[in-house]
Amino acid sequence: MKTVLITGTNRGIGLEFVRQYADDGWRVLACTRNPSTSSELNQLAAQFPDVIHIHALDVTNHEQIAQLSHELSTDKIDLLINNAGVYPTVRGATFHQVDYDAWGHAFKVNSMAPLKMADAFFSQISRSELKKIVSITSKMGSVADNRGGGSYVYRSSKSALNIVMKSLALDLESKGFIVALLHPGWVRTDMGGPNGLISAEKSVSGMRHVIDGLTHTDTGKFFAFDGQIVPW
Repeated sequence: MKTVLITGTNRGIGLEFVRQYADDGWRVLACTRNPSTSSELNQLAAQFPDVIHIHALDVTNHEQIAQLSHELSTDKIDLLINNAGVYPTVRGATFHQVDYDAWGHAFKVNSMAPLKMADAFFSQISRSELKKIVSITSKMGSVADNRGGGSYVYRSSKSALNIVMKSLALDLESKGFIVALLHPGWVRTDMGGPNGLISAEKSVSGMRHVIDGLTHTDTGKFFAFDGQIVPW
């Protein structure tokens, strides 16, 4: 049985990743900040009690990440999905209105945590033959695709994530790791809003297809959910 560790699984894209991987027979390590209030995740775990395992994890808490890695020290993790993210729409969307404290928090969640997760679970992923690390980013982090301006906080945090994962891909290439970035599309979730163009089910299904097809020639690349390459 293959194992996937996913962050930010209490709702939206993360929850759908848990649903689809569990349904496909994977062992799922589902991480969420507050398991007691993650009602939909708990309901899903009750449907798949043998494969879904819920773990409390705030990705900004490095001690908590280290503790979880210790708890799972003997595990083999085939796929790490860095899904947890924040999108501070009000605090950082327009010039003159940037909340710099919110900016710092966005970098901790969106840019720094994925590298910390890869670092903390390096040994567990090394035991796998797949050795895949995927981080959920956004076209809004693409410099070439930025035609609208604004969204300073979110754009910059995702751009930072992109360059971090590109460097990680180069650093781990000789060790057989595959590191990739995925743009999920504009998804109808609490984060994406009701006007999103696609459902979480379609987004995750597409991203899973991309993940399944990743080879060593794809490490360090930036894909959309439909498999198209996204410009940096």
